[in-house]
Amino acid sequence: MDFKVDEDFDGISVKNFLRNHCSVSARLLAKLKRTENGVTRNGKLIKSIDILRAGDVITISVPNDKNEVEPVNIPVDVVYEDDTVILFNKPPYMPVHPVHNHKLDTLANAAAYYSQRAGEYYAFRAVNRLDRNTSGLVLCAKNSYAVNFLAKNTEKVYTALCEGILKGNGTIDMPLRLKEGHTIQREIGEGGVRAITHYKAIVSRFNHTLVECILETGRTHQIRTHFSGIGHPLAGDDMYGGSTEYFKRQCLHCSKIDFLHPKTHKTMTVVCKPDDWIGELQNKFLQTGS
Repeated sequence: MDFKVDEDFDGISVKNFLRNHCSVSARLLAKLKRTENGVTRNGKLIKSIDILRAGDVITISVPNDKNEVEPVNIPVDVVYEDDTVILFNKPPYMPVHPVHNHKLDTLANAAAYYSQRAGEYYAFRAVNRLDRNTSGLVLCAKNSYAVNFLAKNTEKVYTALCEGILKGNGTIDMPLRLKEGHTIQREIGEGGVRAITHYKAIVSRFNHTLVECILETGRTHQIRTHFSGIGHPLAGDDMYGGSTEYFKRQCLHCSKIDFLHPKTHKTMTVVCKPDDWIGELQNKFLQTGS
């Protein structure tokens, strides 16, 4: 990956440039020092203490690492891909990472098979994570530099269907904590960590409201717990009080991701609508009026 030194960074050290401007982590920088031609200036090897001049081109050769996830031939929807990032449209009922009873049916397994079939071998690095029953966009980085950069330069928009009628815009600012006696379920309460969700109501029909959400903080089950806390649980989310009469899983989908590309530093936007339960909504509510 190449980085051009502009006049604002003339006279600073290589380490300062890479750490503070290029978002290279301390761990990756240490690994680059042990990698042959890990960091070069204008094609020649350079040390981290060397001083840069405007116009220099710094190249880092990010070392490959082993993907320890077992590849499994599972169909996967690739929404966008280049040599640095890849975005998947994760279906519902699929975990992102292997856990406990899900060792071979995850997005990581599918991604490993997809990449190896294309002749690429990189670790599975998801920038954002979705619950097993939540669908939508998962942004992944193909190297360790990109994942650290994207973690600081990514914004996600979620589409959700909640019960009841909501109007306009709103912000939910309620602390979340682990519910007593549970290992995953959250609740609103004192002593929890601060969590902030911004939402916009899109349309309301038949006592349900379609909303778009942006998370100012990223807590486990944040959207699900917050909407339950204001009396509007997500449709299908029986863990947090939602009815499963019409929908068998929580109606939550990561529908849009804006990110600064690690290589080009250009803003990119990828959109993916929740076709499955939007279709169910149209069939069960908008068309039938039930």
